[in-house]
Amino acid sequence: MAGSAIRGSRVGAGPMGEAERGEAIGRFRVSYWCANGHETRPSFAEDGTVQIPAEWDCPRCGYPAGLDKNSPPLPVKNEPYKTHLAYVKERRSEAEAVKILGDALAALRGEDE
Repeated sequence: MAGSAIRGSRVGAGPMGEAERGEAIGRFRVSYWCANGHETRPSFAEDGTVQIPAEWDCPRCGYPAGLDKNSPPLPVKNEPYKTHLAYVKERRSEAEAVKILGDALAALRGEDE
């Protein structure tokens, strides 16, 4: 049986103590609340280099979560996808559409106006 000289080890493996990793920095948690009442508590470094964001995405429902439990931010309303026809209907009236269609059919038939 061919074996490895260092069995059960891999590249980069070794004792991982405080001496190799460095000192752990202090952390604190902030509570964020979404419109569904879910609480999210991410942790931030205490060294003061990180600015606490006003909103955080809720990992449970995806809604935005805010710092105030009593008035969480409202979810963003996504507009449905509009088709090309929907944009055309916004720009043209029904009468304009009938005239344009008539002109196009006349051009296809080879009729002169």
